[in-house]
Amino acid sequence: MPTIRRAVIIGNGIAGAENQCLGLVRALGLSHTLYRVTRPRGGINDWLRWLPVSFHKNLHNVVKRFRVTGFSGIAEAKAHYIAKLARETLDKDGPTLVVASGRDTISVVSSIKRLAPENVFVVQIQHPRSKLNRFDLVVTPRHDYYPLAPEGQQQIPWFLRGWITPREPPDQKVVLTIGALHQVDSIALHRAASLWHDELSPLPKPLVVVNIGGPTGHCGYGVDLAKQLISLLLNVLSTCGSLRVSFSRRTPKKVSDILVRELGSHPKVYIWNGQDPNPHMGHLAWGDAFVVTADSVSMLSEACSTGKPVYVIGTEQCKWKFADFHKSLRDRGAVRPFTGEEDMSERWKYVPLNDTEEAAAQVITALAQRGWRL
Repeated sequence: MPTIRRAVIIGNGIAGAENQCLGLVRALGLSHTLYRVTRPRGGINDWLRWLPVSFHKNLHNVVKRFRVTGFSGIAEAKAHYIAKLARETLDKDGPTLVVASGRDTISVVSSIKRLAPENVFVVQIQHPRSKLNRFDLVVTPRHDYYPLAPEGQQQIPWFLRGWITPREPPDQKVVLTIGALHQVDSIALHRAASLWHDELSPLPKPLVVVNIGGPTGHCGYGVDLAKQLISLLLNVLSTCGSLRVSFSRRTPKKVSDILVRELGSHPKVYIWNGQDPNPHMGHLAWGDAFVVTADSVSMLSEACSTGKPVYVIGTEQCKWKFADFHKSLRDRGAVRPFTGEEDMSERWKYVPLNDTEEAAAQVITALAQRGWRL
């Protein structure tokens, strides 16, 4: 039986997308090589992101007259090269698992499958908004199928329904998850608990972690939400032993500035300054409760995988499939709205999200159906 011993990850330079690929490969216990699809950025390029990445890059090269290079230290994802490598190393190393996430990776991984169909098994994470027969398996959240739900159909104008994907219910090629895949598992949390022990274990309990993302097209907010969050946090500080706040790369400066100004001098509050080392994994390991902004599927998925209380702020600002995602977490009992009336020492039970391990099990099943194994 052919045995897969390695994986190739096709990234797009976006941490949230690549983290899902890394999480799945980690759960499968495979080593990996990371390649990236690089899209020109900055200036007029930011206005051309609607173009297919290949056309965008060609246009950029014509205008600028120089070849686009990859992200530092990461090779450019070239379908012909990766497919050729998979064919040439089949006898020695077995077939290759190819895992990708993000719109810009779709054309590359589908080309790899077309060029080396007998040598690779291609997993696309997040719905590719294209024909699924271009991949061996698609791993995507249930809320990506929200356009097919009655509520989704009501929100789509009739003249746009032919353009909204997906247009068909998931088939056997699709693995559905609740949230995003990630690298947070029991081993990672145990290591983080050890690494951050000296800094976080002495803090007064309960330790409440606040993770702040940034506005998106489906979850818009600004300074108003920051002011609301400050007010609610001040209300619950009496039931907190310690409060630690982290911002993401997407957090607007005007949002982070107001939180630092209003909370930074409070003796119970520590605000991470963005410098390495990043305490995120330590916070997940040592935190007793979490407050997370509603915009980030990844941060909510990670927090809800710990089994600890998770409070969400800003859900009323979210619409479309994001609203459906939040509803699925509430129905599961994993999250509650953050109202400022909470006793932050309160605990409640729910079944933690385990999407990454469950998706990995589905990949193993699909490989077995093909006659392959890890």
